[in-house]
Amino acid sequence: MKHILVVEDEQHLAFGIKYNLEAEGYEVTTAGDGPAALKLFEENSPTVDLVILDLMLPGMSGYAVCEALREKGNDVPVLMLSARTLVEDRVRGYDVGADQYLQKPFELEELLSMTRNLLARRAKEGPRPDGKVVGPIYEFGRAQINFDTFSVTVAGEQLRLTHTEMKLLRYFAENEGSVVTRAELLEHVWGMSHMPTTRTVDNFIVNLRKYFEEDPARPKHFLSVRGAGYRFVVDGKG
Repeated sequence: MKHILVVEDEQHLAFGIKYNLEAEGYEVTTAGDGPAALKLFEENSPTVDLVILDLMLPGMSGYAVCEALREKGNDVPVLMLSARTLVEDRVRGYDVGADQYLQKPFELEELLSMTRNLLARRAKEGPRPDGKVVGPIYEFGRAQINFDTFSVTVAGEQLRLTHTEMKLLRYFAENEGSVVTRAELLEHVWGMSHMPTTRTVDNFIVNLRKYFEEDPARPKHFLSVRGAGYRFVVDGKG
């Protein structure tokens, strides 16, 4: 039975979500604030398969909770709930590692659908069929990456990447040398068919070039393929 953690300070809403998820056959635990949620992960009993996380929590925001999980290397799927409507809020949620973002008020069926999809994707995550298996330590150019600890160094300098940037980097490493489309990246990295802005993927590529390319204006590793998408190469020879 899949175990879902609902982090929501509004008790009536937490109860309603719990009731309906249990009716679908899930085991559900609730927490009213961020520290309580993080303590459950520290105790690691029972294992959490999905977190439904409210953004506006007392004392510690949903952003901070999600970021804390990702900094510890925890890749549990996170569905973030919020009444905020600005694009910037959704983008920030993805930046700190949320997998999906659902705006309040929401329809129950939409919540249940996102829950099913996130749990199903967790069960089959990995590189595409022709992709490479990448270990925790990965090196290219001047960079060394530890995907387990999220440690990144470039030319001896320590960098801090967001969870989404690390997911994007790993997907490129798993598919090194192959052309990947924006649609493929949205599906496998963000887990959706569209994003709030059409430039989302391109903006993340710009960030990776700033981090890893000696000359971001003339990239040797993260290459654009006109009309198709992007291609990542380790040797920098294109």
